[in-house]
Amino acid sequence: MSVADNYFEKLYKGSQDPWSFRERWYEQRKRNLTLAALPRSHYGSIFEPGCANGELSVRLAERCTQLLCSDTSAIALELARNRLEHRSNVRLLQTRLPEQWPPGSFDLIVLSELCYYLDEQDLDQLITRARAALNQGGNLLACHWRRPIDECPLTGDEVHERLHQGLGLPHLLRHEDTDMLLEVWGTQSTSVAQREGLAPGDGHELPA
Repeated sequence: MSVADNYFEKLYKGSQDPWSFRERWYEQRKRNLTLAALPRSHYGSIFEPGCANGELSVRLAERCTQLLCSDTSAIALELARNRLEHRSNVRLLQTRLPEQWPPGSFDLIVLSELCYYLDEQDLDQLITRARAALNQGGNLLACHWRRPIDECPLTGDEVHERLHQGLGLPHLLRHEDTDMLLEVWGTQSTSVAQREGLAPGDGHELPA
């Protein structure tokens, strides 16, 4: 069973930063790795479900024309709204995923520390909706903690295995260490160097 909404509300009632996103070097480093892993310097539209209190969202907003952030927690969204109040290109939405996946399509979808809260059935639905929502030339980035979490039905490694199988997209990047796993997929297999003319070859574009 997927983790219930009240789990997150309880966490945020106890702390505005329950995972110490702002203070821990682990979290700061992970954000830097996430941003460095993006194949493009700028995206037209980004969707960040599970945005939490908006620490990663602030950085993503600098890399796109429009950013949609969502979270199941009303408290988290209010914190994110305060964190992002100076950004005019951000929209926030309270949703329970996968069933309340927002309409529209995106150039980048960022799944950061989200998917292990879902059970296998819900994760598979989320993967299907994410794949359908990717624009041509789009990317999906996933980053997850690898160690077991008592409340979560899946581990980070299990999440990424299902993502790779379910998306059916070219694998563009993989970074792993003892604690975290970060991967990027794309509808096009062109590398950054190929796109900028530094390396020969053209990537194959998959149908949307």
